[in-house]
Amino acid sequence: MTSSPNLGLPFLSAAQAQKHVTVNEALTRLDGVVQLRLSGIDTIPPPLAPIEGAVYAIGATPAEGFANAAGKLALFTNGGWDFLTPATGWQAYLIPTGARLVFDGTNWRAAQASTAAFGGGVDIRSNSLDLTVSAGSTITTEALFPERSIGLGVTGRVTSTITGSLTSWAIGAPDDPQRFGTGLSLQENSWLNGPQTPFVYWAATPLVLTATGGVFSGGSLRLVAHFIELTLPDPV
Repeated sequence: MTSSPNLGLPFLSAAQAQKHVTVNEALTRLDGVVQLRLSGIDTIPPPLAPIEGAVYAIGATPAEGFANAAGKLALFTNGGWDFLTPATGWQAYLIPTGARLVFDGTNWRAAQASTAAFGGGVDIRSNSLDLTVSAGSTITTEALFPERSIGLGVTGRVTSTITGSLTSWAIGAPDDPQRFGTGLSLQENSWLNGPQTPFVYWAATPLVLTATGGVFSGGSLRLVAHFIELTLPDPV
């Protein structure tokens, strides 16, 4: 055996010359996959300006320098790419979104709170939105609660002071515009923490912001919707 069975780390050979080359290769791979952080998934061509130590999960139809490495991990090291094969059960942190992922043998999936032997489980997820406040008495966001999700609540922070003639604001959903909070502050860095009794959103659902005592004219917010999703068993 010339390499380790799980991470493919190269072994030293008896009386091998330049042992440091093999040792450094093994250490580089360890540095790349232990506490694995992915800079991207389903990557097709190599990124134009990767940083040293960055790791990408290559997609099913890769191109250019990744053309023969479908499904592998690409570790950028010493100005080039080292390709590693992930194994079922490997876990990773996806840097662009903060998602926790698990490799199922074919794809990188969102890590679930619970799973069954043949697929299916429970996801606890959060969708975030940076919102520029527009003029008017109400604002409706894009859908943040997915179809058939079980809503847990909404949190948020004012990222720049909300302006207008309003004295405060409320946030909720179309069927209940005050569900997640009322009398909320306009000042930068003020926050909201609006849990709810678990509630099924059968259709994709936005958030609704309502000005109290006037209208919005500007400002910005960061909003996060928290929810549970049930996933189906794998196809047969």
